[in-house]
Amino acid sequence: MTTRPPYLKPGDTIGLVCPSGYMPAEKFQTCIETLTEWGFKVVVGKTPGHQFLYFSGTDKERLNDLQRMMDNKNINAILCARGGYGMGRIIDKLDFSKFKHHPKWIIGFSDITVLHCHLFSNYNIASLHAPMAAAFNDGEFKNEYIQSLHEAMLGQKADYKTEGNILDQPGKAKGILVGGNLSLLVNVVGTPSDIKTKNKILFIEEVGEYIYGVDRMMYQLKRSGKLDNLKGLIIGRFSDMKDTTIPFGKTVEDAIKDLVKDYDYPVCFRFPVSHDKENYALKIGLTYKLKVEKGSVELKEL
Repeated sequence: MTTRPPYLKPGDTIGLVCPSGYMPAEKFQTCIETLTEWGFKVVVGKTPGHQFLYFSGTDKERLNDLQRMMDNKNINAILCARGGYGMGRIIDKLDFSKFKHHPKWIIGFSDITVLHCHLFSNYNIASLHAPMAAAFNDGEFKNEYIQSLHEAMLGQKADYKTEGNILDQPGKAKGILVGGNLSLLVNVVGTPSDIKTKNKILFIEEVGEYIYGVDRMMYQLKRSGKLDNLKGLIIGRFSDMKDTTIPFGKTVEDAIKDLVKDYDYPVCFRFPVSHDKENYALKIGLTYKLKVEKGSVELKEL
């Protein structure tokens, strides 16, 4: 059984950290203000606004900052301010001995996929794949995707209904939800953070990759058995895709469709989980129902 961390209530404290890439202070101010307006207290770690080369600190600084937040009983949830790159450098040095007895929601996406996978595969602890600090900027803190984060933290069960896509493969499924950024899911294969996908609903999204690169990563999932015996597959948004001088010859979605068309489980395309604004909060490790019909898709938390 998956361990679900306690949901939040007004007055609880959220820790803000940057365990991977650098983020300047002005980029997360709106996030702090919004969390405060929602009734939460915010404690900012040492890494947000701090820089060491590409990162928000040395490996040791980022490790220690995240570890302090994980071990602090007065912190009720941890919001990763941004992704980027760096979690894979510190994940094996994190100590989960206290955290597994007093779990809290860890929130983020992109590079944080490594942490989500590690938590679920090693400790069966649920976590929250959801918008990070920059998504609150430019007035977007009012949009439905940021609101879905607020609702998820408070314990409301998600029921997302979206338009279907001509590439969808109809069907119904029920299973534990796992997934995240495609390149990171591929990156953890064969590591202690690897996830077992059998009988799961898997979701993937990506940004800034070449089409052939996505095709290669999808074949890596296929060849490693990650696409076998799924209950369902959710293809999120693939943003800012690039092509080579000699064109690959297919769109990224057509390439994925060709690879998954022979599986008999439901598959939906362009679900609102992405590096863009369209990024619903999803609770990794909890059970959802996926219904893919002609013209519509529903993902409902059970």
